[in-house]
Amino acid sequence: MSRFAVSVVLAAAMLAGMHVHAAEAAPKGSLVIIGGALRPDNAAVWERIVQLAGGQGARIAVFASASANPEKAGASLVERLNKYGANAFFVPVAVRLTGTDYQAAADNPDIAAAVRSAGGAYFAGGDQARITRALRRADGANTLVLDALWDMYRRGGVIAGTSAGAAIMSSTMFGHPKPVLATLKLGLTDGQEITPGLGFIGDDVFVDQHLLVRGRFARMLPAMLQKGYKLGLGIDENTAMVVSPNRDVEVLGYKGALVVDLSAANAQKGPFNVSNVRLSYLDNGDRFNIASHTFTPAQDKADGRLDPARPYYREPLFSADILGNSTVVDLMGKLIDSDQPEAIGLTLDSPHGVQPDLGFEFKFSRTGESVGYMSAATEAYSIYNVRLDIRPIVVRRPLYQYR
Repeated sequence: MSRFAVSVVLAAAMLAGMHVHAAEAAPKGSLVIIGGALRPDNAAVWERIVQLAGGQGARIAVFASASANPEKAGASLVERLNKYGANAFFVPVAVRLTGTDYQAAADNPDIAAAVRSAGGAYFAGGDQARITRALRRADGANTLVLDALWDMYRRGGVIAGTSAGAAIMSSTMFGHPKPVLATLKLGLTDGQEITPGLGFIGDDVFVDQHLLVRGRFARMLPAMLQKGYKLGLGIDENTAMVVSPNRDVEVLGYKGALVVDLSAANAQKGPFNVSNVRLSYLDNGDRFNIASHTFTPAQDKADGRLDPARPYYREPLFSADILGNSTVVDLMGKLIDSDQPEAIGLTLDSPHGVQPDLGFEFKFSRTGESVGYMSAATEAYSIYNVRLDIRPIVVRRPLYQYR
């Protein structure tokens, strides 16, 4: 470890007091799970992180472990958090950090003490596998720094992370997966495409990120089915899910999040085929409680519950690219405000892709439990409990001919 890195951490530890707190049974802290591409001017998210860490002057440990250039990324994040009122410090535990032994740093008692006594931690984006590699020993055991993070979180601190820093929040995360459509066709290899995360949100919730922009909601389903998850939370870019100690989830930021409920789903053998998935879209300000599975629309939508007898859309609903940027939410929004009972989305591959004759139909249906709200201020939708059925389809070639 470089002398500079050690001196930074030791100074942080001295300023924070280096008080060690015993671990408690259940975390008293909060999580801020960011879907990636968090803009510097997204004040609502940055200010919430600082607030949850203790307010002005809060000590926040910055982990750039996932970054290809940890020193540069860490310095930038320290500066940004400090602009929003924090007193952040860089934690020199990263596989790619030059001039350091990341394994020795992760088990350095002084670094661990600085992290333990902080009010929060922030994980940068990059490659999530670098985070778990840096914070776990070769035998899978926790390093001192990872134990310190858990102590800080259980005591009441906040753990925030963007992109890769969001992926580590669940006990299972994506490692190096195939593209979304190829994942539906070929499945996932445990230990390679899905790997252990750090599990701060608990063992019962799966987390994914960059969700709507990259159509990743579809890859959550095979991962959740394979690992036995009934509930998944997927967060979009420049947006955060704030998870409180009572497991209340608040969406904060530019776009929103999907709740994926597989508690009543049925999967068939063979090509990916699942029925009775429940999807819900939470917009900015909406809340969802993990324990009770209850939804609460944002204040600007509270009086905007949609009346099924007065639909806005009155034509068949269809998309030829359900994995496109935000297409799933656009289609769900139209369905919940429509006279149509269902909406159809397709995903197909290039004639030169893997298994080009295999595609998938995504059928979204309104049920008696489906409900929608619209904001009077922004005309944005919140959509709860839409049914989704996915079936494999045969794609005939040529798909089209010139007239």
